[in-house]
Amino acid sequence: MAVIIRQAGAADTDAIYNMINGLSVYRETPLDALPDVEELRKFLFSSEATPEAYIGEIDGTIVGYAVISLSYSTWPGRYSLNVEDLYFTPDYRGRGAGKVMLQYIAQLAIARRCNRIEWNVLEWDRSAKDFYDSINALPLSEWVRYRLDGPALERFASQEAV
Repeated sequence: MAVIIRQAGAADTDAIYNMINGLSVYRETPLDALPDVEELRKFLFSSEATPEAYIGEIDGTIVGYAVISLSYSTWPGRYSLNVEDLYFTPDYRGRGAGKVMLQYIAQLAIARRCNRIEWNVLEWDRSAKDFYDSINALPLSEWVRYRLDGPALERFASQEAV
C-alpha cells in the first residue's frame, strides 16, 4: 500500500469537507458547528490563508487529510508546527497511512527548522493515544489547554478593558 502525500488545493475542498464530517462523527461533535464548503475553501485556500492542508491518497483515492499551521514559541525562539487535524477514513486506519502523513509533517517541520510538532488528542481516543505512544510522542501533562469561544468569547471581547 503506497501512500502519496501532497499539498491540497482548492479542488480538494469537497473531499476535505466530507472527511471533516467524518471526523465530526468520530469525535461525536455536532455537525452544525462545521463551516460550509465555501468558508472552508476560503480559510484553507485563499491568498490570505495561513493554514496548510495536505491530502493522503492510496491508488488515486483520497483517504485522509491533515491541516497544519505554524506558531512561534518565544522560549526556544523557533517555530513549531501545530497539527489541527489528522484524519483518515475508517477503512484506512491502522494500516500505516496516518504514520506516513505524520512523518511527512515531521519532515516539513525539520525543513522549516521547527523545534516541535504539537497536536491535541481527545481523552477517550485510545487508538490515537496508542499510535502516538508508539512513535514516542509525549503527552503534555504539565499544561492545561483553555478555550474561549462562542458567546463567552463575544462577551469577553466586548468588555471594556480595566
